Amino acid sequence: MTMGLGLLLLIFLLPCYYCVRGVEPANSAACAFSAVYNFGDSNSDTGGISAVFVPIPPPYGEGFFHKPSGRDCDGRLIIDFIAEKLNLPYLSAYLNSLGTNYRHGANFATGGSTIRRQNETIFQYGISPFSLDMQIVQFDQFKERTKQMYQDNINSVDKSRIPVPEEFSKALYTFDIGQNDLSVGFRTMNFDQMRATMPNIVNQLANAVKNIYERGGRSFWVHNTGPIGCLPVNLFYKHNVPPGYFDKYQCVNDQNLMAQEFNKQLKDRVIKLRIELPEAAITYVDVYAAKYGLISNTKNEGFDDPMKICCGYHVNDTHIWCGNLGTANGKDLYGTACEKPSAAVSWDGVHYAEAANHWVANRILNGSFTDPPIPITQACYRQ
Repeated sequence: MTMGLGLLLLIFLLPCYYCVRGVEPANSAACAFSAVYNFGDSNSDTGGISAVFVPIPPPYGEGFFHKPSGRDCDGRLIIDFIAEKLNLPYLSAYLNSLGTNYRHGANFATGGSTIRRQNETIFQYGISPFSLDMQIVQFDQFKERTKQMYQDNINSVDKSRIPVPEEFSKALYTFDIGQNDLSVGFRTMNFDQMRATMPNIVNQLANAVKNIYERGGRSFWVHNTGPIGCLPVNLFYKHNVPPGYFDKYQCVNDQNLMAQEFNKQLKDRVIKLRIELPEAAITYVDVYAAKYGLISNTKNEGFDDPMKICCGYHVNDTHIWCGNLGTANGKDLYGTACEKPSAAVSWDGVHYAEAANHWVANRILNGSFTDPPIPITQACYRQ
């Protein structure tokens, strides 16, 4: 009798547990995300840096958009596949003043962005002036201006291109940034110095999440940083390196170790954020594992050598970047695309090709590489 009563109580208490904790079973209905707001660097920039500085030239974008699209890729980025998965339009860059539509979100990412503000210009090392703190300022301004426009009774045409103020709390907020903080560190610091900066960098990202939470955001999708040591650009100037410098896939070991340390600290900080922000659903996305999984198994997945660059001319010590003109052996050459971008992992030596982005997106969006292990369509549920 006692055992039966206990079982009965358990049956009644389980639904309450889910309700109080905000946890939903794996077969829950898809979240009704009204929009996506993205913060990041060139891995998710859909036209910001191209609108502010020199436009990204062809053959960028020509594989899918059939013209340059402001993306450092031959086609779509992971953020584009996120939009597709959620049945939302591709995100317009916040900094692009022409042809934009923000009804279902906006993209604050810019190529070269860092989490921690850098004392450099984009003309020196390609570092964007729009660090994460500035992207958050832009979002705050965007949200306030949207509210003001509704209060001013704008016409219906304008309303069709801006968010409904009440829907900011129903949006998904995505972060894909941190890689450039590591690249700056490799250039300016030793590894001990880099490790010492990581808690501050990770806390700045956490503060960005807190800022949005305080303004009503509740659903967050946070990417860690990829295996930066596996970017083919690392091979350009590395001659006579010591044994063990590269792993068996030609990735720079120490750089990847730094990325792993950054990711560990980021994951630990996300876990603490879930306690600090009790109404937030925060998903940590292991992009590193997904990308390294592709790089270590390209042949079986139908891709070319991951260290082979699709766009540009790179022979010996002559490097002509994708979409640029240069000279090799006394002849003018153009950095064109390879014959089969669909088999490429690396598009230009720094950024992934669309096919690789699609491969990675398929594996992170279904929850295979996330904590908690849920698909992006259920990222509004707290675990």
